[in-house]
Amino acid sequence: MNTGEVLRRTAFNLLDRMKGGRLQKLKEVNKSEIVYGVTDEYRRRRVAAITEYAGTMCPFYRNIPYHHSLDDFPVQKKSDFILHYEGIISDEFRDMRDSLTKLSTSGSTGTPFTVLADPEKMNHVYMNFLSVMELNGFRVGMKRGEFRAWIKGKNTISRFHSFKNNLLMIDISNMGDDSIEAIFRRIRREHIQVLVAYSSAVQALVDYAERKKPDLRHFDVEMIFTMGEALPEGTRRKACEVFGIKPVLSYGNNENGFIAVSLHGEDDYTIDLYHYYVEILKMDSDEPAEDGELGRIVVTDYYNRAFPMIRYDTGDTGRMHMWRDNRGRTHAKFTEIYGRRGSLIYNTKGEPLSIHVFMNNLLNFEGVLRQAKCIQTGVKEYTLQLNPVDKALVDEEAVKASYRKYLGDDAVFTVEYIGTIPIQDSGKTMVCEQKCGEYLS
Repeated sequence: MNTGEVLRRTAFNLLDRMKGGRLQKLKEVNKSEIVYGVTDEYRRRRVAAITEYAGTMCPFYRNIPYHHSLDDFPVQKKSDFILHYEGIISDEFRDMRDSLTKLSTSGSTGTPFTVLADPEKMNHVYMNFLSVMELNGFRVGMKRGEFRAWIKGKNTISRFHSFKNNLLMIDISNMGDDSIEAIFRRIRREHIQVLVAYSSAVQALVDYAERKKPDLRHFDVEMIFTMGEALPEGTRRKACEVFGIKPVLSYGNNENGFIAVSLHGEDDYTIDLYHYYVEILKMDSDEPAEDGELGRIVVTDYYNRAFPMIRYDTGDTGRMHMWRDNRGRTHAKFTEIYGRRGSLIYNTKGEPLSIHVFMNNLLNFEGVLRQAKCIQTGVKEYTLQLNPVDKALVDEEAVKASYRKYLGDDAVFTVEYIGTIPIQDSGKTMVCEQKCGEYLS
């Protein structure tokens, strides 16, 4: 624990107490509800509050003939929200939009999208972030490095914001060995305590550490918080071996905030039912999926009144288990998050495969393949894009055989050799991609 951390935490708590301690109370309630679950009364009250507000204050929702329950509202994708954008903005905040916070997606996995957020929503975003971090050992004021493809004028932060939040921008536009070596030196030199990174960046750090054996003495890293695509269990285990820390898994988006997080080193994601009503709908209809069935992740955000996002089809897919404890409180976990439909790959029998398959399969070719990407082009046709380690000889038949274990013996492959699979603006890399018209329709 360093002086800068203590001073920032003291300043945060003092300023909040001067304002009545509301943020601290909000954070503690959030943490409690994540761990201990929510009541049915709370869920009904929150759904009623946001649907009644939207049906009164938003032109688009006002035009829905009935809006007495959540089922009366349409399920909407990102493109639908963009199409009805002006009608979804609340009348209460319509003339204040220039003063509202803009939550934007990069557009790296789809269409760029900006959501307007009112001050109350942003309070919940900030406190939700601190809640899921603190539940995994974070302390306010810790120095954290955030790994992104930082683009000046687009997503960079000011020096003041960096100083106030003890946040350092770690650029991962280039993840070659020289760049990663410089990142390791910076982590040690600047005593960074928390690494906040997309899973692909964590994989790159672990791969480098295994190959180059950098000196990790005097490292102050206490927490690794992963975002974006799922982190393979093999990489998670190796990260624990390298850093002595089991990375935290999280699921969320820029439009809403963090929706689920792993707790206490678990593999499942505990869903934040305090902020969101989460549904899993069937892949081909808006009917509810069965408990544990693969389906589309649909989220209703309780707290954004400037731009109410009701029944938002996130584009992601997963499996959810929901239950009620002996006190009558509801809990939910994502037991698997498959990612976006555009990265959901099917085997030759038409069965969906987890992104873990493609991430873990690469571990079979350590020292041979630096990266690999599987693209489904037909029901039984796939393209393998391979990025070999320098001067490594690739046994194509062995690579194909490793994928056939999951895709099927009748899978047909085309092999392409490429340079580095590019890191997208968001900081993500894609290990699989769906281009088969039958599965995208």
